[in-house]
Amino acid sequence: MQKSTSHTGLLVASLVIGSWAASIILLMQWHFSFTNPLVYIFMLVQMHLYTGLFITAHDAMHGTVSPNKSLNNVVGYLSTFLYASFWYPQLYTKHHKHHSHVHTHDDPDYYHGGFFAWYVQFIRNYLSIWQIVVMAAVFNILKIWIPQPNLIMFWVVPSLLSTLQLFYFGTYQPHKGEHNNPHFARSQRRNHFAAFFCCYFFGYHYEHHESPGVPWWRLWKAPLPEKQKLTNS
Repeated sequence: MQKSTSHTGLLVASLVIGSWAASIILLMQWHFSFTNPLVYIFMLVQMHLYTGLFITAHDAMHGTVSPNKSLNNVVGYLSTFLYASFWYPQLYTKHHKHHSHVHTHDDPDYYHGGFFAWYVQFIRNYLSIWQIVVMAAVFNILKIWIPQPNLIMFWVVPSLLSTLQLFYFGTYQPHKGEHNNPHFARSQRRNHFAAFFCCYFFGYHYEHHESPGVPWWRLWKAPLPEKQKLTNS
């Protein structure tokens, strides 16, 4: 695991987690109508914030949130639990296995197949029955106080859409097909605005594998090697 030497990562992580928390608290209290177009805009905003939770946990896996290892791990545990009751140590192990065995049969993120088959395999590989039980229990407890439509539109649906966002921009597009580099990864075309809203710059995926100790909020500054420029798509 890489290690941060700055507390900026903790500030960024706090901003992401705080934005997600403030957003979901406000949305759980909103008396909305399904005919209001803002409902679907806020649902997409919440999806993006859910993705931010997972990216924050990912930074913790690489030790870039805080130079304090315990604090770094607390952020990782908190982010993965808030995201979908994931167990941080399990994700940590699998993610580093991905980096060590990228694009091989030992890579938990790689699957030799089309988009939907790969996505199903990806979800099956990370989702556990206990996680489903915990999420179902939390849902049924929360609906005692929170209207069920709010829970579905701003808690359930955004988290599910976020898995598609993370998978498509952070796994499928970067690693599908053939590659001519040691990381078996490609990056999306350089457009920092689009890259942030796609997946917090993780479309710059070759750069992440080349420099895994660079946090998401600095990834756009990572240099793109000449070889990768030729295959960038």
